[in-house]
Amino acid sequence: MKILVTGSAGHLGEALMRTLQSRFIDAIGADIKASPFTHEVGSIADRRFVKACMQGVDAVIHAATLHKPHVATHTRQDFVDTNITGTLNLLEEAAARRVKAFVFTSTTSVLGDAMVPGIGQSAVWVTEDLKPVPKNIYGATKTAAEDLCELFHRDHGLACIVLRTSRFFPEDDDEPAKRQEFTNDNMKLIEYLYRRVDIEDAVDAHLLAIQQASAIGFARYIITATTPFTTNDLADLRVNAPKVVARYFPECEIEFAKHGWKMFPIIDRVYVNERARKALGWRPKYDFALMLGRLKSGSDLRSPLACLIGAKGYHAKYC
Repeated sequence: MKILVTGSAGHLGEALMRTLQSRFIDAIGADIKASPFTHEVGSIADRRFVKACMQGVDAVIHAATLHKPHVATHTRQDFVDTNITGTLNLLEEAAARRVKAFVFTSTTSVLGDAMVPGIGQSAVWVTEDLKPVPKNIYGATKTAAEDLCELFHRDHGLACIVLRTSRFFPEDDDEPAKRQEFTNDNMKLIEYLYRRVDIEDAVDAHLLAIQQASAIGFARYIITATTPFTTNDLADLRVNAPKVVARYFPECEIEFAKHGWKMFPIIDRVYVNERARKALGWRPKYDFALMLGRLKSGSDLRSPLACLIGAKGYHAKYC
């Protein structure tokens, strides 16, 4: 099987290419930016470039995108060109060539304001049943791209799996207030409770989606670390998250104190990966319990794959 990976110079794209190559799977990387993992340099908004990249391809993992941080540096039209037109080009070429599987890397950001509880409400239990309410052009274009995937499955029989990934980038949080109050490692460890996934687990989900796509046809899945929380915790998480965490991890407060860390006072949402685990046979390894154990032992909080890739930042230009 030959797999086309778009966004191969990016964080997830490199992780995918490294993993595919290590398993001796034929893979071609495409990106606007040259890199050791990019074979074809060009824009997915260019139909001729996409057509050339698709030669002999059996499956597509479409990870190229303009990300949320690009909202501050790029126009809305840039987002439309990359996230919508680029996806449409890939889908049309994939359908024309009858590729066996198309996996689209989406984001939990498509859900937007649907994940924000009202005053006095419990934390939101975030599943695939939640209706997207995008809050910016990033979320809006990724939602539109998801809908294009569904359309091509319905109209052309293209097997499409949409993976709504939670946070996996190592870069600092985009909220200045949080950066002032919490260290980067402190924040990211906490996020494994409710909204983060390790890059290694994200890659595994994509490769399983390739394998399962033809049997599934079309579906959307949330890709995130397995939370320890249940729906019974949602009310308490909104008023006293440290108390809830202490019920599951009594040692957490002491361990955090050793590092000068603290827990978020409230948690307003919890991402749920149950559907992806059941449908794809996905078994994410990295969760809060594992990471807390690594913190205790002084081990690196990143997976070996995350360590290899490091922090890449975001492309200044991306299409």
